[in-house]
Amino acid sequence: MSFDGIMTRAVTAELQETLTSGRISKVYQPHKTDLVFTIRSNGKNHKLLISANPSFARIHLTEHQYENPDTPPMFCMLLRKHLEGAFIEKIEQLDVERIIKITVKNRDEIGDETTKVLYVEIMGRHSNIILTDEKSEKIIDSIKHIPSFQNRHRTVLPGFTYLLPPAQEKIDPFSISEKEAFISKISWNEGKLDKQLVARFSGFSPLIAKEILERAGLSIKEQVADAFLSVMNQLAEKRYEPQMITNEKKEYFSVISLTHIDGEVRPFETVSKLLDRFFYGKADRDRIKQQANDLEKYLSNEYEKIIKKIGKLEKELEQTVNAEEYQRKGELLTAYMYMAKKGDKTIEVEDYFSEDQPLVKIELDPLKTPAENAQSYFKKYGKLKKSVSIIKDQIEKSKNELLYFERLIVQMDSASMKDVEEIREELGEGGYLKHRQSKQKKKQNQAPQPEKFISSDGTEILVGKNNKQNDYLTFKLSRANETWLHTKDIPGSHVLIRSAEPSETDIKEAAVLAGFYSKAKNSSSVPVDFTLVKHVKKPSGAKPGFVIYDNQQTLYVTPDEDLVFKLKK
Repeated sequence: MSFDGIMTRAVTAELQETLTSGRISKVYQPHKTDLVFTIRSNGKNHKLLISANPSFARIHLTEHQYENPDTPPMFCMLLRKHLEGAFIEKIEQLDVERIIKITVKNRDEIGDETTKVLYVEIMGRHSNIILTDEKSEKIIDSIKHIPSFQNRHRTVLPGFTYLLPPAQEKIDPFSISEKEAFISKISWNEGKLDKQLVARFSGFSPLIAKEILERAGLSIKEQVADAFLSVMNQLAEKRYEPQMITNEKKEYFSVISLTHIDGEVRPFETVSKLLDRFFYGKADRDRIKQQANDLEKYLSNEYEKIIKKIGKLEKELEQTVNAEEYQRKGELLTAYMYMAKKGDKTIEVEDYFSEDQPLVKIELDPLKTPAENAQSYFKKYGKLKKSVSIIKDQIEKSKNELLYFERLIVQMDSASMKDVEEIREELGEGGYLKHRQSKQKKKQNQAPQPEKFISSDGTEILVGKNNKQNDYLTFKLSRANETWLHTKDIPGSHVLIRSAEPSETDIKEAAVLAGFYSKAKNSSSVPVDFTLVKHVKKPSGAKPGFVIYDNQQTLYVTPDEDLVFKLKK
């Protein structure tokens, strides 16, 4: 199920129950399209995430921590002015559309009570978050501005009257309570019943339409009507079944069982917990793909260049096998020099290096004497022998550089924007990229910050998300008697268990984290080495993030994103 009107209805019901009468204490804007509200309700703090991300628009309670910019955006500052300290009066869905209206009461600068309305429109790339004044219905501001030339139906700019998006003129599915009423809404001779359900009923996505038809079995009017009414009764009574279904092709989320999709079904206690889990990392990865696209292309191109360079060097190395042949010909020419004279183009002699002593033809430069020709062969031999060590050295350096770029590519796969900036810095310091001025000045002497996790036994586990974090974690933060982990012979993160006596659970869960933050994250039975920090060393002149270690033990784990999600919380 996509974030359709049915999902909007379910999450609205949860927010009504949890947040109504709550007080908004903090407003943050961690990203351009995302807001996080801290709301005190029923003696507990709740975090409400509202996103107008074009690909991952959503609203739900969240348990994640979000990094916030040092300087809040203008829209965030405006929301703080109008909403911090305000009480939530109502949270309601408009019809069965993907629009949620949050009404709040607050007091202005002179102490008068005011009412503001926050509209959350979850509509794909047209998603928006709009703050209005209830009395005047004027827009105070929005997270996305839409001028009239961009949308002729309505203008979304401060000072303009708020208008709802154009109505789709669909039927409210909750208004249908009789079989005959449903049957009359469908053109049964037209076919494509799933598309008709989506086109005719408000809030329906293709996923819920297909589920109704699956439950109906045959496309008989009465059976389809029964299935429709059964699903709608379940939803009307708020008997939600939040669940995520995962198979080889895709992940799905729904508030009813999806019997038409095969895969692993994972139930959740609440709709918010389902959405929090489903969207975990997806919006960040999408945002990073867009903002760090140039860096990912650079890393990929450099990786391919090094592969080609190694191939070229290996071909050159193959050619050096002729070195011994040149030496042999030089020796033979020296031994049979009396048989040659200046002006000869070839000489045929017995090869006394071979058991059967076959005749061998040796090419000669007619402009040189026999001695000069012999010396020429010895020179070619010497040049090739010397180049062997140079080429082998270049191949070794190139392979080390290939591993270095492979590690960076793996790190980009799970990097946050902070991690990406540190990777850029590292490449600049290594002379690969020009230093790029950051829009925000980096704090003086700010240390890298590895990702923190808490094991099931309560032990802190740190994971380096890039080479700067890896080196800092291993050689600055760690103590000699703490346990260090890394995937065996596979590019990945350094992992540190902050305990001198880790439990078996600590080690297993840290190993899962090491496997997840590695090139083998989608594999099973991934080998992970673990040893004490005192056995980990950095070779002189090694690339950032590269270490050697000994006294290790190896265990095999299967990376588990659900466990990573749990330990992160």
